[in-house]
Amino acid sequence: MPLSTFPERQSGVLLCIDDNEEVLECEKLFLESFGYTVLTAPSGSKGLELAAIYSFDVVIVDYFMPEMNGEEVAIRMRRLMPQAPIIMLSGTVDVPERASNLVDAFVPKDRLATQLLPAIVQLHHAGEQGETSLSQELRMQLPH
Repeated sequence: MPLSTFPERQSGVLLCIDDNEEVLECEKLFLESFGYTVLTAPSGSKGLELAAIYSFDVVIVDYFMPEMNGEEVAIRMRRLMPQAPIIMLSGTVDVPERASNLVDAFVPKDRLATQLLPAIVQLHHAGEQGETSLSQELRMQLPH
């Protein structure tokens, strides 16, 4: 989807995890320009600390990081926040299939400008619809 098809302002809270602080800053500024609130973490462990404290609409994680790679972060993030969509980024397409199967979307870093925002919008709105369906389902189960 071209950017022109998106509403001018988005809302939601995003967590970006990447060991490259320049990339983190670019992601943050780019996504904030569309109205998102963005928290950043320079490592997987810092990202997991933030996820234990705050609720996020979408988590964006780099695959190649020291200490804990994106696959490990995705596994632990699913335990902390099972409903949060996860987008994995990588500067290379050589990400193991098991890692890409753990996440909801994969965006190559050389396509961040064109593919990241559409992926976020799609996953965030899908999550909102899922919550609505779940809420409706729970209401139907309650005694009237």
